[in-house]
Amino acid sequence: MPVRDGFVGTVGATPLIRIASLSDATGCTILGKAEHLNPGGSVKDRAARQIVLAAEAAGRLGGAGPREIVEGTAGNTGIGLALVARARGYACHIVMPDNQSPEKIELLRALGAVLHLVPALPFANPGNYYHVARRLAEERGAFWADQFENPANADAHYRTTGPELLADAPGLDGFVACAGTGGTIGGTSRFLAEARPAAQAWLIDCEGSSLYNHVNHGTLDATGSSILEGIGIRRITANFAQAKLAGAFAGTDREAVEMVHWLLAKDGLFVGGSAALGCVGAVKLARKLGPGATIATMLCDGASRYASRLFAPAWLEEKGLTPKATSLDFVA
Repeated sequence: MPVRDGFVGTVGATPLIRIASLSDATGCTILGKAEHLNPGGSVKDRAARQIVLAAEAAGRLGGAGPREIVEGTAGNTGIGLALVARARGYACHIVMPDNQSPEKIELLRALGAVLHLVPALPFANPGNYYHVARRLAEERGAFWADQFENPANADAHYRTTGPELLADAPGLDGFVACAGTGGTIGGTSRFLAEARPAAQAWLIDCEGSSLYNHVNHGTLDATGSSILEGIGIRRITANFAQAKLAGAFAGTDREAVEMVHWLLAKDGLFVGGSAALGCVGAVKLARKLGPGATIATMLCDGASRYASRLFAPAWLEEKGLTPKATSLDFVA
């Protein structure tokens, strides 16, 4: 493997892992794109890098432009941006809802980001972290990364994630992922639609999100909420609007938490809730396509950023999510 050029040059080219327990149980080849092995620890490193490089190329950041980045994020994009900012010589301000895991909050501070914690409020409220970040960037004359609407987010996956998947799994039959900003599923599914139309792309959506109903029924109806961080949304972003999807599955917190513990126990994979929900979606798609199919999903990040919740017996009991599965029957 060639020598990589610093942090920015180390993002991507993650391995594709056969997940034995899921593959053996379904008769399919279920693959996880190991995004938790990116240098910043998540799939969001890809978006952070592309957003910064695109802004530099457009003269919106660096040079004679601002040398400060502002973003509103549930955590992982902020971590990626904080690291890219360090590597490129920029200051970084992160606006984040105060209900995110303490691990992500402390990590952002350790990375040198200026952290602005705000109450977790609906998007329609002007105090929502997205709007606070936009106003902060305007006030400071800084570059606003705007990961939800910035096309560089999906472009990162169109340029890198999709091509990497097909290079490692040229016979791919299906791809399934969850969505928050929509960048991963938007860019990856658009690439697959062009390069391998036979590979179906599916969404797996969490509780409380509108995307399942949008894809399957054309509405933005949603009920409830989810304990899963960084995914689920009740609007259609510019990045998600790029997605080329065959359909959507609904997933639950119960399925995701069970899968977090299943993957660790059976496969030694220590991944977070969004990665686990992607694996739930992969099992659902495997059952739909039938034995022999090759299906890929995203292992978005590691579980260490959520250990005080997803691996805390008292927290899980309080939420009614204590894992107890002994078979994959927990995937509905």
